[in-house]
Amino acid sequence: MKKRFSITMILSLSGLCLMTGAPKENFEDIFNDSTLRVDYVFSGIDGDVSPSLTSESKQPGWYGRRTRLKDTPAKGNGTVLMLDPATGDTLYVNSFSTLFQEWLVTPEAFETPRSFENSFLLPLPKKETVIKIELRNNRHKDISTLSYLYKPDNELVARRGASPRPHQYLHKGGDPKDVIDIAILSEGYTEAEMDSFINHSQKIVNEILSYEPFASKKDKFNFVAVPVPSRDSGVSIPVKDEWKETAFGSHFSTFHSPRYLTVPKVKAMHEALEGIPYEHLFVVVNTPEYGGGGIFNSYQVAAAKNRFTLPVAVHEFGHSFAGLADEYFYADEEDDTYPLDVEPWEANITTMVDFDSKWADIADGEKVGVFQGGGYKTLGIFRPTETCRMRDNFFPTFCPVCEKEILKIINFYTEQ
Repeated sequence: MKKRFSITMILSLSGLCLMTGAPKENFEDIFNDSTLRVDYVFSGIDGDVSPSLTSESKQPGWYGRRTRLKDTPAKGNGTVLMLDPATGDTLYVNSFSTLFQEWLVTPEAFETPRSFENSFLLPLPKKETVIKIELRNNRHKDISTLSYLYKPDNELVARRGASPRPHQYLHKGGDPKDVIDIAILSEGYTEAEMDSFINHSQKIVNEILSYEPFASKKDKFNFVAVPVPSRDSGVSIPVKDEWKETAFGSHFSTFHSPRYLTVPKVKAMHEALEGIPYEHLFVVVNTPEYGGGGIFNSYQVAAAKNRFTLPVAVHEFGHSFAGLADEYFYADEEDDTYPLDVEPWEANITTMVDFDSKWADIADGEKVGVFQGGGYKTLGIFRPTETCRMRDNFFPTFCPVCEKEILKIINFYTEQ
């Protein structure tokens, strides 16, 4: 009789499996050509963190990678793993960051319990599979895990995606199963304003694809616009006491930062995309207010109608798609997102704790070197160049380090 491992034993084995590797995986042997969406709530207060599973659903088509299943292109602040319950082997892994983990370093996180929605897309397994979520803090230490057993015969795993919303491709580089699929959702556009949404989205897509290395790799991307009408036109701006009823509840002043625009209804965004090929999620918001947001492998938000809309959208895509850090800093707005005695996981900033793991191989002391300031700190954190699209709205390119990281991630997803 085949020996079966308990969940506890699998957790102890999973790290070993990631390090030691295994024979080359065959996607079709393990997974269906379908997507499993798992929806969670992450909650906590004062370091007491608790992730909870809220729902599961499956839909036709898998549009993520079919190779390199046991690797990730960037570390992120969390990991979702799929494990063989009989052996503990890793079947699939992906990394991410969340708004919840950003909140953990805010003053409110030590005073008031809060919860945040999160959803993850996984290939649909053919057999019982352990799904494990790992959350890490800004010191890269595990702060919470959640594991449960997915059962293919569970009748409560909903079937979705049979009737997808109307959608329109703004750029199509290839078959959705061969390229990187970006879905763009409307937010704060009424039914009568959908032509404006398409127009705004097309300009943003054109701008992203004008930057290197996206310009040279535009055939590796699909961008699909998905109109979702809101009752009100616009977006909530708390500092102006303006509150709108919109499809996904987006608002400025996230964590009391006036320019930080985020979306609390994460599950609703994914529900709006059921049946449409996508891997990454982009939200275009109908507002002239300045701001935006981007969270690695979670979502990106762009404010559609201000003079910085296009450069900010490119900057935020650097966050959400490539996991790049902010290279700017303000002396009166410093925070502790990055401890100075820990090397950040993001490729484009360093505390010099482990500079060899960053851009030491391409530093020339002139164009690429170490420049003081970045990651919201004036001292102790360094960026690769004097300026870059990740620092300055007026700078027209990504720096060589950011370009290298973006290209690495594009290749990770698309090279077989």
